[in-house]
Amino acid sequence: MPYPKPGPPRFKLQVQEDERDARLWHDVRGADGAPLVFDDEGEARARLEQLYPVLVGLERYAAGPKRTRVIRIAPGDDEDED
Repeated sequence: MPYPKPGPPRFKLQVQEDERDARLWHDVRGADGAPLVFDDEGEARARLEQLYPVLVGLERYAAGPKRTRVIRIAPGDDEDED
């Protein structure tokens, strides 16, 4: 029995609001309240840098803890399928 081929990867942005609690990551949401989801990782990283230029810049130069990230959405875990 063949397994279905997964679709192309999708990416979403997350930010850590409280640097003292590394467990609390939150999805970056658009004006409509839905998580921002991208088909291209480069586009996602560019948008993250546009929204959080200071945090991304600090991470680039290792001047603080990592507080932003782009993550790959696992097939079937897409929140906007609900």
